[in-house]
Amino acid sequence: MVLQGTTLFAQKEKRDIHKGNQLYLQKKYAEAEASYRNSVNKSQQSVQGNFNLGDALYKQKKFDNAAQKFTELATSSNNKAVKAQAYHNLGNTMLESKKLEESINAYKKSLISNPKDDETRYNLAYAQEMLKKQQQKDKDNKDKKDQNKDKKNDKKDPNKDKNDKDNKDQNKGEQPQPDKLSKDDAERMLDALNQEEKKTQDKLKNKKATGVKGRIVKDW
Repeated sequence: MVLQGTTLFAQKEKRDIHKGNQLYLQKKYAEAEASYRNSVNKSQQSVQGNFNLGDALYKQKKFDNAAQKFTELATSSNNKAVKAQAYHNLGNTMLESKKLEESINAYKKSLISNPKDDETRYNLAYAQEMLKKQQQKDKDNKDKKDQNKDKKNDKKDPNKDKNDKDNKDQNKGEQPQPDKLSKDDAERMLDALNQEEKKTQDKLKNKKATGVKGRIVKDW
C-alpha cells in the first residue's frame, strides 16, 4: 500500500515537470515556475524539478532566487554532470547580476566536474575579460579623480601661478618652443580615438550576444 502511494506520488511529480517543460517551451516562465514548484513540493530531492525551477527563475530575471537554487543543487549533488551544469548556470546567473568574481568562481567549479565543456570555458574567458575591463575602468576613474584633486589643490595655492609666471619669464627666449598641435590635427586625433573605442564596444557587444546561454536540464 505504501509502495503504491509512493509510485502515484512520483507520477504526479513527473506530470508537473512535464507540464512545466511545455510551458517553458512556450516561454510562459511564470506558469512553468508554478508547475516546477508543485513537483518540488511533492519531492524535495527531485533534481530535474529543482533544476528546471532554477532555469524558470533565471528566465524571469529572478537572479537571487535562481542563484540560491543552483547553489543548492551544486553543493548537494554527488553526480558530476549535475554539479557541472548547476555551477555553469550559477555562473550565468552571477554574470547577469554583474557579480563577475562570483561568476568566474562558479565557472571554474563547473570545469572541475566537466573539464571538456567548451561553453563553460568560453563563458569563463568572457567573464574574466569583463572583470579585467572593469578593473581597468575603475583604475582610470581613480586616476582621473586624483588628477582633478591635484588641479583643485593647485588653484588653492596663490603663489603657484606667480612662481610659474616668474619661471616662464626667466626661460623666455632661452628654451626653444615646441610646435603646437593645430586644431585640425587635434580633431583628427580625437576622431581616431573615438573610432577605436567604437570598434572595441562593437566587439564586446558581439561577444556578449554569444557568451551567455541558459540551459534546460535534460531528463536525469
